[in-house]
Amino acid sequence: MSVTLGIDIGTSGTKTLAIDEAGNVLGSSSAEYPCEHPRPGWSEQDPELWWEATKTTVAAVLKKAGLKPSDVAGVGLSGQMHGSVFLDEAGSVIRPALLWNDQRTAAECAEIERRAGGKEALIRMVANPALTGFTAPKLLWLRNHEPRSWDRVRQVLLPKDYIRYRLTGTFATEVSDASGTLLLDVAKRNWSRELLGLLEIDPDLLPPCYESFEVSGQVSALGASGTGLAEGTPVVGGGGDQAAGAVGNGIVRPGAVSATMGTSGVVFAHTHEVGFDPLGRLHRFCHAVPGAWHVMGVVLAAGGSLQWYRNQLAQAEIDAAKAKGIDPYFLLSDQAAKVGPGAEGLFFLPYLTGERTPHMNPDAKGAWVGLTVRHGRSHLVRSVMEGATYAMRDSLELIKEMGASIEQIRLSGGGARNPLWRQIQADIYGQDVHMLESTEGPAFGVALLAQVGAGGFSSVPEACDATIRLTECTKVDEKARAFYNRAYPIYRQLYDDLHGSFSAISSLVNSSDS
Repeated sequence: MSVTLGIDIGTSGTKTLAIDEAGNVLGSSSAEYPCEHPRPGWSEQDPELWWEATKTTVAAVLKKAGLKPSDVAGVGLSGQMHGSVFLDEAGSVIRPALLWNDQRTAAECAEIERRAGGKEALIRMVANPALTGFTAPKLLWLRNHEPRSWDRVRQVLLPKDYIRYRLTGTFATEVSDASGTLLLDVAKRNWSRELLGLLEIDPDLLPPCYESFEVSGQVSALGASGTGLAEGTPVVGGGGDQAAGAVGNGIVRPGAVSATMGTSGVVFAHTHEVGFDPLGRLHRFCHAVPGAWHVMGVVLAAGGSLQWYRNQLAQAEIDAAKAKGIDPYFLLSDQAAKVGPGAEGLFFLPYLTGERTPHMNPDAKGAWVGLTVRHGRSHLVRSVMEGATYAMRDSLELIKEMGASIEQIRLSGGGARNPLWRQIQADIYGQDVHMLESTEGPAFGVALLAQVGAGGFSSVPEACDATIRLTECTKVDEKARAFYNRAYPIYRQLYDDLHGSFSAISSLVNSSDS
């Protein structure tokens, strides 16, 4: 039996699991940690939290699954994309990592476009526009605002690649995650020397770049002592959380599209061509499948919007759920089910941390629009679920506009585990949605990549065909679909109506901070 581990370094926690060559999950474990927001729009994390969570969860999985260290044939790594871990000459972390949802770098994005010769020239170099969440503007921000820290930087790593370093002592990354740095020539699948030169960034700050299934290092003696894995265990390139999740969902050929409603929301489609959109509305990254790429739309606060509602406005439900020994999301879903589609005219804009697809606007703000005295908590909850789903539909519409075939939509993330939210998604997308037998997400995907790297399968699609199985299908409610098709244009118009106010609000907040 060939056993591999998948480790996913998420924003709110780390998940580790073990699978066999049939895709059966032998054991899994999760560990949570906090995220710091020292100023509005800022998001940081201590990388040591990821390593402690990795050690805890790997040890727990080995114990739960009854595995000896020698039983593990390989390890795959996934994680939140775009984050920046800055290391000094000794390999020590210089400052907290800047995360994917950090919005402090608007000025640096403008600087990148200027240095590159404009937005279209930048897209021709790296297939994507400069966005505040990406890695490159974070490097410029550190150089511009914390020059003493910048002078100490000798290596920049993505979150999962920091764990690779702690496991193996090796600096490495892979093409899917590196695509989200804005520093990769996505077409050629290697670092863009051209853009690095224009930005005056030393290429030696960046690690070697592998394909996702390739072995990038072996567990070191230090990594083994920390985790319980055997020294010498191969560690493959892995994947950014979205590419890894797509592998875990079997999105490795055109036609099937994944819609992941996690903290962020992602719509992901496989493509055989790089392609370029001069407007840069969708991300175009290397896939974890060699020789393939993907288009991706991102909603920054999809499931995160409901999490925000739970944390800030649902203390009564949290207390009631604790007393009953259940998840408070069950109670929130029960509330939302009491009202019908559209929540009696209440719309929610889920731009709590700015927005990417399709607006690419770090100043976008969340809002309820349409409140009346008739609206209560049930309406508020349902409108949040619907607003996040409308935002996901924005990405689906763009993917269709660019000619991609959407024959099947596969759901994952927390929004897929909720029956009401599955139905809302089917009705707003206007298409039946499908669930998978495994709902383990990116950790499952990189465990499959480790199976390929360890020689269990000859290719990533072969591994997916052998292990991924569809289960239930949620059918469209035709009456609800018709309603949402009328409501969706109103939702789209609300952004245009409020766009100028979002910028004015940001200016007001910034002036009060100065």
